[in-house]
Amino acid sequence: MTRGETRPADAGSSPGQRGLVLVGIVALAFALRPAVTSLGAVLVEVRTDLGLASWLASVLTTLPVLCFAAIGALTHLLTHRLGLHRSALLALVAIALGLVTRAGTDSPTVFTVASTLALAGMAVGNVSLPHLVKVHFPDRIPTVTALYSCALLIGASVPSGLTVPVADAAGGWRVGLGVWAATAAVAALPWVLLLRRDVRERDDDAARAGVRVRQGLLRSPLAWAMALFFGLQSAQAYAQFGWLPAIYSDAGLSPAAAGLMLTVATAVGVPAPLVLPAYARRTSDHRLLVAGFCGLTAAGLCGLLLAPATVPWLWAACLGLGGAAFPWVLAMLALRTRTAEGTAALSGFVQSIGYLLAAVGPLGTGLLHDATGSWTLPVAVLLALTVPMLVTGLRFARPRLLEDELDDRPHLR
Repeated sequence: MTRGETRPADAGSSPGQRGLVLVGIVALAFALRPAVTSLGAVLVEVRTDLGLASWLASVLTTLPVLCFAAIGALTHLLTHRLGLHRSALLALVAIALGLVTRAGTDSPTVFTVASTLALAGMAVGNVSLPHLVKVHFPDRIPTVTALYSCALLIGASVPSGLTVPVADAAGGWRVGLGVWAATAAVAALPWVLLLRRDVRERDDDAARAGVRVRQGLLRSPLAWAMALFFGLQSAQAYAQFGWLPAIYSDAGLSPAAAGLMLTVATAVGVPAPLVLPAYARRTSDHRLLVAGFCGLTAAGLCGLLLAPATVPWLWAACLGLGGAAFPWVLAMLALRTRTAEGTAALSGFVQSIGYLLAAVGPLGTGLLHDATGSWTLPVAVLLALTVPMLVTGLRFARPRLLEDELDDRPHLR
């Protein structure tokens, strides 16, 4: 096996090297959400200070999913050419530079471009994580996915709760946003050390297998079901990241309390991934999980629709527990494929298509609010989206493998 090839079980690595990879994966995951949730917490102040138009504020809340869709579709080419470890490092450098730049600018255009740079780095990290797990920890997929999913959720919840206090203590939103660049800088350190142990696809058989899988994805019911579910769930999540504090503020909560509700919505889901490995070992049929995710999301949205200021923490908690569908579907990317090449191809497809669909969440929520002057219609639309989310989730919750599905189709052989 030549240097740089993707190893089926990271066979050439020592326990210490695998431990460093695990630290790198968890640190990378933690750095992939502060750019989004920190902005949601101070978006009103940013709009006022920079003079952002309402449509541009809606675009900013939608930029994450648009970048994840566009850049996610190209990430496989990047990792194939540069290697997984170099791609992870490049992603973190882009995040850090983008966060520092947008915190220091007075220009709406520069702010938007810098946000796009940070989000592009996040997109590369999103698609790379399942591939990294499949390559380095093929025998520990649910466990490692649970660990990095917890890091993702913590990386989303901590900035939403701390950005406002940090901004208040520092005298403005710029420090509140810019401080999160440090998470990306620290997360880059393990990947600098791992550059000499990079992995990429160079084996001809593996490359041909990856091409065959990618060509078959457009005709795969499994791939489309996962992409649609991922997109609908992400539409819910990014609508919450962008607008949940504003919904609670308009319902009468103080800005600090409204930001805290976003923290609740992200933090309550943190323990959820820890139980997924045990559940995955007990059964490969996850239909009950899908029903639970969709039911909890619907309950939280009903609360927002009918009585947002009454037990607001309960509605936020329901939304957060329903959002545990996100780490679950990330685990499914590896559990519904047999090979690392299949995981990489499915991850890129699901996340690029899914995030493109997810744009309807934050953008539609903002535009409907601007058009109606109320949160009733936007929240009602999000509630309606839980129905197709349930239908698509049930389609891949039962045990099946992507490669088997493709092999059963003669024209894909």
